[in-house]
Amino acid sequence: MKLGMVFPGQGSQSVGMLAAYGDLPEIRHTLEEASQALGQDLGRLIAEGPAGELGRTINTQPVMLSAGVAAYRAWRALGGSEPAMVAGHSLGEYTALVVAGALDFSECLPLVRLRAAAMQEAVPEGAGAMAAVMGLEAEALQAACREAANGEVVEAVNFNAPGQIVIAGHAAAVRRGVEAARARGAKRAVILPVSAPFHSSLMAPAAAKLRAALVSSRVRTPLVPVVHNVDAATHPDPDALRDALYRQADHPVRWSQCIQAMAEAGITHVFECGPGKVLAGLSHRICGELTGLALSDRQGLEEGLQMLRGIPPC
Repeated sequence: MKLGMVFPGQGSQSVGMLAAYGDLPEIRHTLEEASQALGQDLGRLIAEGPAGELGRTINTQPVMLSAGVAAYRAWRALGGSEPAMVAGHSLGEYTALVVAGALDFSECLPLVRLRAAAMQEAVPEGAGAMAAVMGLEAEALQAACREAANGEVVEAVNFNAPGQIVIAGHAAAVRRGVEAARARGAKRAVILPVSAPFHSSLMAPAAAKLRAALVSSRVRTPLVPVVHNVDAATHPDPDALRDALYRQADHPVRWSQCIQAMAEAGITHVFECGPGKVLAGLSHRICGELTGLALSDRQGLEEGLQMLRGIPPC
């Protein structure tokens, strides 16, 4: 067994999402550390909401970073092994870098909050949109986007799995892209409830702000290889890592390629660490030889520990 670990990003949040881990001290201590770093009671926000406040990008991104780090610390405290390779989907890449020792948690929190604010400010709310398209391969969807653009931006931005791709751009162009995708045979295409067209070229202003912030951020060579969204490659050099991070903001998330890179490196099991189960399911879909498991609650942590010990699930 060779373990890879992945971390979810924005979209996996929900009110009360950490309650399923029980009263593990690592969860509590991590939330206290995060709250102190940001001057905001993140534990209360996660536990009580309201959902609308939790779903604000400026809150969601530091919350998901904190939740992923908390779950990972709980995993390690219970006897879980360090992964051989890590990756994170979109915002989750920052969680992966904290776990890998490339970024300090307390310093990453304000960086992530800056990222969230810059992304939200890059495009006025309501001017951009994202849509998930299922059942259409990348080339056909990209052709649909070109057809639908009509002088605006609509692009494939999240290559989540074969036949599962997210598009983003100007709101009207995304709606046209949905119709063009359906006309080309997409099984399903739906507008997503998000506040900005993340990872599209419209995020260039956010990427520029992030690049400036990363210059002064303390970044170290990861202790565990991190597969980056922008190119599905690992970058041990801190400057190359900074480059991959800022470019991630306005470039597509190549998640399928990230998981394939893990499999090619010999990873056999992919554990999704933190609230959410989507990435664990995608791992097997992307590469049928991989075993995926969600460490999204105390039961998931225990199942993961049993796998490490070679105990078959009940």
